Amino acid sequence: MKTTITGRKVTLKDSFKERVNKKLDKVSRFFSPEAEASVTVHVEKGRQTVEVTVRDAGMIFRAEETAPDMLDALEKVMDVLVRQIRKNKTRLEKRMKESDFSTLPFVDEEPLEPDFEVVKSKSFSLKPMSTDEAILQMNLLDHVFFVFLNMDTGLVNVVYRRNDGNYGLIEAAAE
Repeated sequence: MKTTITGRKVTLKDSFKERVNKKLDKVSRFFSPEAEASVTVHVEKGRQTVEVTVRDAGMIFRAEETAPDMLDALEKVMDVLVRQIRKNKTRLEKRMKESDFSTLPFVDEEPLEPDFEVVKSKSFSLKPMSTDEAILQMNLLDHVFFVFLNMDTGLVNVVYRRNDGNYGLIEAAAE
């Protein structure tokens, strides 16, 4: 697994980088050799956030945790990542390389998760609008995301509210 470790507003020690590589080696057996892991560490006001993103075979696993200590945040984020793998064990076996998922702790003791169930379906007409209009409409509806037809590109876009309070835009790419 190719690993990239980045520190923002912090200089990362070699011992921390070694710890990250050791933790990622434990989960690397569930991914193909072409998998790419990106680890980013942010420091703000004494709080340290570790974000791990693993991309492999069209699947993306992402976890982010914050703690007063960088190593505690790393432990928490790796626990979340292992939980994601364990929760999606049967789906991952179909999409990724065949590997031994039984080595995860307590996998055999938990019942299998049912397939995803769509509990509500909704259809609506897309009105051409600008990104600013879409954000305004999303806020008026008190939603966390809003789908709209971008008047500039003519493509379907999504605006969403990020955890930090800012906004994001997802643009569809024409194929």
